[in-house]
Amino acid sequence: MLDSLGKSLRAVLQKIARGSAVDDALLAEVVRDIQRALLQADVNVELTLQLTDRVKRRAKEEKPPAGSSLRDFLIRIIYEEIRGILGKDRPLEFRPRRILLAGLFGQGKTTTAAKLARQYQKKGVRVGLIAADVHRPAAIDQLQQLAQKVGCEFYANRAERRAEVIVREGLAAFPPHFAIIVDTAGRSGIDAELIDELRQVHEIVKPDETILVLDAAMGQSAGRSAKAFQEAVGLTGVILTKLDGSAKGGGALSAVAASGAPILFIGTGEHLDELERFDPTRFVSRLLGMGDLQTLLERFEDLRGKEEAQKASEHLISGRFTLRDLRTQLDSLGQMGSLSKLMSFFPGLGPAKIDDSKLNETQVQLRKFRTMLDSMTSAELDDANIIKSERAHRIARGSGNKPPEVRALLKYYETTKKAAHGITSNRRLRRQIERQMSQGGAPPPS
Repeated sequence: MLDSLGKSLRAVLQKIARGSAVDDALLAEVVRDIQRALLQADVNVELTLQLTDRVKRRAKEEKPPAGSSLRDFLIRIIYEEIRGILGKDRPLEFRPRRILLAGLFGQGKTTTAAKLARQYQKKGVRVGLIAADVHRPAAIDQLQQLAQKVGCEFYANRAERRAEVIVREGLAAFPPHFAIIVDTAGRSGIDAELIDELRQVHEIVKPDETILVLDAAMGQSAGRSAKAFQEAVGLTGVILTKLDGSAKGGGALSAVAASGAPILFIGTGEHLDELERFDPTRFVSRLLGMGDLQTLLERFEDLRGKEEAQKASEHLISGRFTLRDLRTQLDSLGQMGSLSKLMSFFPGLGPAKIDDSKLNETQVQLRKFRTMLDSMTSAELDDANIIKSERAHRIARGSGNKPPEVRALLKYYETTKKAAHGITSNRRLRRQIERQMSQGGAPPPS
């Protein structure tokens, strides 16, 4: 959905840039294209018409600031109006606190509890997960397995059938310096039993955050769910899941924002790291192909504290870069998400500019490199010069590849090493980088 909507909106901006003049005919065409793009993304018809009416009125009545062209001003208006339908920005505080997750059955609540725990742990906050879904034993098992993956504490009482008792026990089990996340039961619909149980648990937890987890596939009906839960327990925020695979994502985003409940995070994939803070300004910037360098920098910052990644970057700069360091860099790149997602953070890049097949081809090639590196001995990882024909054949067999592919890896390694050497050969730049790293700054990516 986001890819399709983004492409449609970027095509609108390109039409404005290519137009001979910003006249009534171009404006009418742009308005029709925006309406078509938003309606295809399941944005409410009335909201879509209101947005395009404002675009048309502002383009005719407002004057561009000094030094700005009419084309640039029209693009700015479109950006501001789309940004306006996505609600206010309210970041979550990462400190010890109590968080209650609510939602219907099958919305991704249990997985989101673990993803949220991962977010807190990245910020240095210890986390405790409480399994309070007494109606679905599989949910307890799932949360326990996810807690083990994340590496956080977990509490459950499988013999107890009262959620309020489990929650009281769980709160007592964790020290006050923990962030405590409570996973509650869901239903197939909002009914009196669900709301009554949720209110009881809410009374015991006295949460700092009451967060509703919603599947983006609900589309415009997500707004009605958000309002119902808001009235029942008073929401402090919403997390939208599965936004990457939903044709109704635009409807869910705009409907939840219209309900008055701030969107805190969006789920962008199945992996535990694929929970992204929702900042409407950054979101629209990426949607329109304007990039989001701040989020990219934050992703690098998340990796900065890892000792191996830090060491690999230092080796890259100093010229002591080995295949072992390359393996660490590829691991770090993998943790930051797919290449297509990473490209969307850069202004002017992403699916509109880079061929999907080439991105996929590169992603496959990097995975192959990773398996070949796993097939190497410690001596080979520390000294690429010893990898001759016989060793290359052994590495190829061990990784399920062919010798030419091993040679391609070695060529990639040498190219990376030479490129880094070329950059840091500038003494002034090198001193700046070394000074930044000595002060604890983020190491540059390879």
